[in-house]
Amino acid sequence: MSQEITTALTEALGGLPPVVIVFLISMLPILELRGGLLAASLLGIDLWTAVIVCILGNILPIPFILFFIEKLLNWMKNCKVKIFQRFACWLEARALGEKSQKIRKYEFWGLLLFVGIPLPGTGAWTGSFIAALLHIKMKKAVPAILLGLIMATVIMCIISYGGFAMIDLFS
Repeated sequence: MSQEITTALTEALGGLPPVVIVFLISMLPILELRGGLLAASLLGIDLWTAVIVCILGNILPIPFILFFIEKLLNWMKNCKVKIFQRFACWLEARALGEKSQKIRKYEFWGLLLFVGIPLPGTGAWTGSFIAALLHIKMKKAVPAILLGLIMATVIMCIISYGGFAMIDLFS
């Protein structure tokens, strides 16, 4: 599904420079770094440029999520608009569901693996969201998320660009 969304977005944003397209896709929830690297490989962007752009795009929303998501959810839950209330409750319940239990138990390592293993529903957005709701201290959450992003980058580079591109990356 991510590949189809990434392809559609890449085509829809076709008038923009390829690096901007990759940056924007990397900022989006659900697609994040995975989608950015897929888009970069589709657009023929070299691996080093893709890695830098995708990491920067994926990192940008993290501080906002860590600092403001709880305030936003509280505002939505107290808002008079019922759809906002329902959406906030649904989002919070989903984030604090079964996925968050391993993060709650292992904190740093749980968060690092959650962000680092590129599966649907995982990544920096959701990891930051869960870390904020679980009140994980910034000095644990931020390094875990950043190291998880590096781990996800390596895995996705192998998937998106192939193993030989990774060998060229370090030579």
